[in-house]
Amino acid sequence: MINQFLATAPGKVNLHLGVGDERADGYHDLVTVFQSVDLWETVRLSVDTRAPRVTQGSVVTGMTTSFGVKRPAEDIDTPANLAWRAVDAVVDAYRHTHGLVELPRVSIEVEKNVFVAGGMAGGSADAAAALLAANAFVEHNGGVPLGRDVITNLAKSLGADVPFCLMGGTALGKGRGDELVEMMSRGHYWWVLINPSVPLSTGEAFSRLDDMRHNDASLVPRLTTTRLAQALVTGEPRAVARALHNDLQPVAVAMRPQLGPLIDAADNCGLRAIVSGSGPTVALLCEDEEDALNARDRIKAAFHSYEVVCAAGPTTGARQILEY
Repeated sequence: MINQFLATAPGKVNLHLGVGDERADGYHDLVTVFQSVDLWETVRLSVDTRAPRVTQGSVVTGMTTSFGVKRPAEDIDTPANLAWRAVDAVVDAYRHTHGLVELPRVSIEVEKNVFVAGGMAGGSADAAAALLAANAFVEHNGGVPLGRDVITNLAKSLGADVPFCLMGGTALGKGRGDELVEMMSRGHYWWVLINPSVPLSTGEAFSRLDDMRHNDASLVPRLTTTRLAQALVTGEPRAVARALHNDLQPVAVAMRPQLGPLIDAADNCGLRAIVSGSGPTVALLCEDEEDALNARDRIKAAFHSYEVVCAAGPTTGARQILEY
């Protein structure tokens, strides 16, 4: 009998993030280019053989997270966690299709290797992995898994970055960032990722950008990715570095001034440093693995209290890795 279901999904960096106008639903129109990197979140569902089976309500009995990165101050092992919500979403969709199927209860374990609240989609990667693990769980207990289109729609309902964490690779995202098209990308890219561990609200960053644009005509939306697309085809890190861009970077630096010196210092250690997503993580693109390792050590020496890791991309998206 299979009692455990495992899946994994990668974090991401934004090679380009262009922010358009605010929409009627409160989101902003985005044009972004994602690249998955080989920092993996792993989600394990373990069947609780002691608990009675249920036909309604959540199947989740509890959740625990182990951290390969800095642990946040707040408790994240709650029903609000994206991994927990993803399991519930799969079960609800399965019941909607197949009726009140009797399912066993499960506990969730998450192994985190992506910075928490760092702008690298760690929570979204948890959700993507949980969707696949939960789909394997309902398949084992009912025989018919949810289709890929259903899983993708559930991913969109959970968060704008979740569909990309499912997909992986290098992709152009539009709308909220969840309308994805695969982009041609040659080569392998080495990154140094620096987390200064300063909280930075995504919602506040977007709102602040709107305010700053009223007073600074230079902060126009950059919604064209042609230059970056051409650079990615070459497979040359230097060409890609010149094309990196993030509309939210001036906002992140204004909100957290310590990011300015960090970006400048990182620039001196590699090809180009930018804020990843809404921040606060700074992503430094390097020439190759050796340069990335050297840059990591230099940045660690200069910023002792910051988390600093190397990662490479693009890599695959979420995948089921084990069940037993």
